[in-house]
Amino acid sequence: MTERKTAKAIHKEAAQWAARVDRGDLTPQEAQALDAWLAADPRQQGAYVRATAIWSTLDRAKALAASAPSTAARARWGWRLAGGAAAIAAALLVAVQVFPRSSAAYETVVGELKHVALADGSSADINTNSVLTVSMTPRGRAVELSRGEAWFKVAKNPSRPFVVSAGDIRVRAVGTAFAVRRMNGGAEVQITEGVVEIWSAAAPGVRTRAPAGGRLYVPASGEGPRSLAGRGGVDEGLAWRQGRLALEGMSVAEAAVEFNRYNKRRIVVADPALGRKGLVGWFRTNQPEHFAEVVGQTFGAPVTTDATTIRLGAPPHER
Repeated sequence: MTERKTAKAIHKEAAQWAARVDRGDLTPQEAQALDAWLAADPRQQGAYVRATAIWSTLDRAKALAASAPSTAARARWGWRLAGGAAAIAAALLVAVQVFPRSSAAYETVVGELKHVALADGSSADINTNSVLTVSMTPRGRAVELSRGEAWFKVAKNPSRPFVVSAGDIRVRAVGTAFAVRRMNGGAEVQITEGVVEIWSAAAPGVRTRAPAGGRLYVPASGEGPRSLAGRGGVDEGLAWRQGRLALEGMSVAEAAVEFNRYNKRRIVVADPALGRKGLVGWFRTNQPEHFAEVVGQTFGAPVTTDATTIRLGAPPHER
């Protein structure tokens, strides 16, 4: 039976990790080892989150020093200022150990889903064919979504904003859960818990606060978010986390695009008229053949397959 670690041992290991990260960016192997360490025990995640209170103490101590009384009163306040200075020194020491500057990159291939624990106690579920980079500093947490989609469960920490960038789109949260999908010309944002703030780099002064249950398309132009309620709710939009696709409000052609995100065997809709037809249903992301079979039976369309392609319908000139 494995002996339970003491709090002292956990803090020592956290400090050792902080020292390694402080020397420079972690390698992918080191980042994976850190993720595994954080995921192994909630107390180890808490060792990072706990520093939030220390930073609050640091801010209060700075304010105390800045508002020191006149010379006549300094004698009786001297011990308090000394205590404030000590608090600042202690906070700086612990902050360097607990919240070092660090970064890590994560990538998934076509058809792969990945769950990762982040250094601040947050986590991310990364969808197929996605790339994201996470940067942590004592004052902020930044995620760059270069490609694809991810769902984030954010550890509460008001002093360290958590901001996801997807091209020109920015999504800011303090303690909440939400998904961001990078798309041509903008991004899709879905909120499962709490409230997020959304804006575009093209119009940084125009910001929208979106509550839980929202499913929005945010154009990079800065025009403001548009509801995607016609595509179903958040449960439908995040069905990929269970390896499923919900096709509510989609045409056959749009559904084919979604399946092609998850499979190397591509669906090709040869008949434009068939591609415009609507289809509702839930399917497994890794079963494009089943989707093609349903389309063929529902609309009487021919389905032909080879090693790399599933073709739906026949081109007009072949009919």
